[in-house]
Amino acid sequence: MAHDEPSITYSPAAPPDDAPKPAGRRETAAVRGRNPDLTRRQILQAAREEFCESGFDGARVDRIAERAKANKRLLYHYFGNKEALYCAVLSEAYREIRHGETALHLDAFEPEEAMDRLVRFTFRHFLDKPWFVRLLTTENLQNARFLRTLPEVRDLHSPLVGQIQKLIERGARKGTFRANVDPVQLYISIAALGYFYVSNQQTLSTIFDKDLGDFARIQEREAHAVDMVLSYLRTKPR
Repeated sequence: MAHDEPSITYSPAAPPDDAPKPAGRRETAAVRGRNPDLTRRQILQAAREEFCESGFDGARVDRIAERAKANKRLLYHYFGNKEALYCAVLSEAYREIRHGETALHLDAFEPEEAMDRLVRFTFRHFLDKPWFVRLLTTENLQNARFLRTLPEVRDLHSPLVGQIQKLIERGARKGTFRANVDPVQLYISIAALGYFYVSNQQTLSTIFDKDLGDFARIQEREAHAVDMVLSYLRTKPR
């Protein structure tokens, strides 16, 4: 992540307000203070790295502050505590993938092409952002106890479910998709086709003696995922 401002190492204990401060530190702190959004983003980025590497229980606020080159008091000022910071990271991760899905503008495409694009986007999101897979694994180990406290997560998912439902209905009207498809079940299947491949890439590569991180195999897997979803949608129920 690009850093647009100079970094600074803060002392653990703040000096009294009337204590003299070196000019360099005063100037750098002023720069940071003038850009709270940047500081907040740096803390979130550092926290995401720490939680993904160490899990929630193993993560340490001191290390997050060190990664962000920020005073630990700033971290508490913006986010409150470790739990609140983790929730902010989790919420931001879901907003990011939902934003990417919205940017696909699926309504502008024919149903089959729109579904193709959604499957490929989902697969590539997991592939390009393995930290997201690790974050979801961390939250599942926590039995989703933090996710349950984020009401906006449900609001983020509702438009996606509605969009998939519209795709199914449009495809059914054209005679290309079956009509009796549960959009939630369908999305779980779409996500699973990418998530499992990325989360288990190392073990699967070892078991089958194939490098699943190879570009050609990744392309093969992506095409396979698209084919599976579209084949299912085209299949008429018995």
